[in-house]
Amino acid sequence: MTALLHKGAEGFLARFEGLKERLPGDRHIREQAAAAFRAAGLPTIRDEAWKYTNLRPVAEASFYEPLTPLADCSDLLARLPLLDSPRLLFVDGRFREDVSVLPSRISVENFAEVADFGILARPEREPLVALNTMLVEDGAVIAVPDGVDAGMLQLISVGTDAPGRPVAFHPRHLIRLGRGTRMTLVEMSGGEGTYLHNPVLEIHVDEGATLIHVRLQDESPSAYHLSTLYAQIAEGATYDSFALILGGRVTRTEVHARLAGSNGATHLNGAQLLGGTQHADFTTVVSHDAPNCASRQTVKNVLTGRSRGVFQGKIEVARGAQKTDGYQMNQALLLSPDAEIDSKPQLEIYADDVKCSHGATVGSLMPSSYFMCAAAAFPNPRRGRSWCAPS
Repeated sequence: MTALLHKGAEGFLARFEGLKERLPGDRHIREQAAAAFRAAGLPTIRDEAWKYTNLRPVAEASFYEPLTPLADCSDLLARLPLLDSPRLLFVDGRFREDVSVLPSRISVENFAEVADFGILARPEREPLVALNTMLVEDGAVIAVPDGVDAGMLQLISVGTDAPGRPVAFHPRHLIRLGRGTRMTLVEMSGGEGTYLHNPVLEIHVDEGATLIHVRLQDESPSAYHLSTLYAQIAEGATYDSFALILGGRVTRTEVHARLAGSNGATHLNGAQLLGGTQHADFTTVVSHDAPNCASRQTVKNVLTGRSRGVFQGKIEVARGAQKTDGYQMNQALLLSPDAEIDSKPQLEIYADDVKCSHGATVGSLMPSSYFMCAAAAFPNPRRGRSWCAPS
């Protein structure tokens, strides 16, 4: 670990020591996570899983505990495409009931009250999950009863601007869908100024259930978003997700999906639209642990300026997971000679009766191409960014 990253890790550990007496939940779980984080520190580019993403900017910043959980966030909410459906809103990682609209057909509890850490997260393997586990203060614990069509639920996170005092928050969300249930989860994150948003989500999709998960990440241009998601899909269940990555200075969307029962399916699709000096990492691991399951991953990137996109996708097929059907593809369009894409699709197969494939394509538009500026139709005054489409 470099001296700078070590200093950044020590800052988080010092914060834990100051807060641990009043943090909710099992003290032993947090202490174990702190020990794992102390041993591993912040990931470096020497770690294979972080080879293409440098967290030096995160280590250089000094983050503080949020002090304004009741801050007025109406202007920030106005920038998000809120829908006419129930929503759970978190400001700087803390639940805001005054601007939330609670659902009626499902159970919702606050992590601050029940402190349910779940069972899928692996803080001993993932340093940022360890960081979340030792510092989490709040989150949503959602349960959908068997056979219920829960409709749509919005899960919204907003980071506020504290000049000279950037904040860090680590929400923990747990979602359990019962047998034969359906739900659409729309997850949105945005904000203003410099902050660190380090969420961990754990999702259980029980037998015959379906979860459609739409994620919009439009953080502040100077923010850091480092999310980790664990999904376990039971027999005959489906987890279908799409992530649109727009904002943030340095971001990472990491997904671990496990097909634990036969005839399950998961789709982990995404798009990254980056400009300036943005860096966005989309990393997935799909574990086929049961037979007759299907997985699909399609991630597309459009990169301008000096932006850098990363795709790391891995399909793991266990010895008993016969009749697996796995596919992954990464496609990138570079609109600037200084833009960069790092693509690493992977297969690890221990069964012999499978259909798995992967691929990647990278290209740029010909200099002779003509463009029609779409800025008038799709303005984005907050960033001054405009996208152009071929005529």
